[in-house]
Amino acid sequence: MAEPLIPPSPDDLIEAIDQNISAARTSAFDFSFNELADMYGSGELSIEPDFQRVFRWTEGARSRFIESLLLELPIPPIFMIETADREYELIDGLQRISSFLHFRGEIPDQEPLVLSECDIVTELNGCCYTDLPRALQVKLKRSYVRAEILRKESDPRLRYYMFKRLNTGGERLSAQEVRNATIRLLSNEFNQFIIDLSREEDFEYCIQTISKGAKDRKFDQELVLRFFAFKNAVAGYRHDVADFLTGYMEAVSDPASHQRFDFDSERENFQKTFAAIRRLGDILDYGPKVLGTVSTAGVPRRQFSVFHFEGIALGLQRVIDSVNLDDDVSMTRLSEVVRTGKGDRRFLDATGGGKNDRISLATRIGYFAERFEEALQ
Repeated sequence: MAEPLIPPSPDDLIEAIDQNISAARTSAFDFSFNELADMYGSGELSIEPDFQRVFRWTEGARSRFIESLLLELPIPPIFMIETADREYELIDGLQRISSFLHFRGEIPDQEPLVLSECDIVTELNGCCYTDLPRALQVKLKRSYVRAEILRKESDPRLRYYMFKRLNTGGERLSAQEVRNATIRLLSNEFNQFIIDLSREEDFEYCIQTISKGAKDRKFDQELVLRFFAFKNAVAGYRHDVADFLTGYMEAVSDPASHQRFDFDSERENFQKTFAAIRRLGDILDYGPKVLGTVSTAGVPRRQFSVFHFEGIALGLQRVIDSVNLDDDVSMTRLSEVVRTGKGDRRFLDATGGGKNDRISLATRIGYFAERFEEALQ
């Protein structure tokens, strides 16, 4: 058994802290983005050292960052390390600087960024840097960011510890967790509505094969949001699902928005949809695997599929008003559509990696919508 640690004396503890403070030589400077671009162009600033995050912002996120600069909204500081030859390596802030460079057209082998999905000044959407009036070009170049710099005189081990703590200080929030936290600034009614529906018994039954980790990251709530967003606003979907879902949630939650949402009727629709899906799974003996994939022999796997979720739940909307849960004959016909659809290449070709585009989404929803409609004729 290990002996208990003996705490140091107050004087020893203070001395240990002071010694390590002296080992960390840091400075803080405000750099304009134009200065950072010049440093990058001359090789004085490396923005992609090997230890940078692989994560990449979407074009919508980059566009909204440019919008933030033009609106003079506060942005977080960046962190850099000074090398032996007094150049800098960026260890946190890649997406902010690369977004500016992308918009200016200064990233090799990439077309300049065309702004999209700006949600405050929507007039910016469709603009590239050269479209901006000169006054706004100058404003953008003079926008600044605070840079915290670990000086070259610092203990070399601090380079490692600084990066480690910036990148592992906490788990990255999922998109839905961010939505839940921020949407309250507009209104919490729709957010709470989604949370409540995610706890509906039939819905929980139908998605219980999602992993615990996914549920911890609020994926169940995101599925509820996905259901309503695609059901009610699919015409506005372009390419990035996360941005589309956030935009829909904002539109429904913003008191100044023209987006209307009938909470009572939408709740009834949702409840009936997943009561129907659960009933179809029981008829097929799929149980909670009803929204999962199947083997080549048609045996259901315990593998939830968002593509099957979309196809079946949204495809049902074509006939949901006509569905009678107590009519065994019609429910059996609908269940047969689910069984055959899961193995039909016409549906399967619209699922899998890289199939989040509009055409594939419309194909998998349309497949089930048409066959559900035929089943009830």
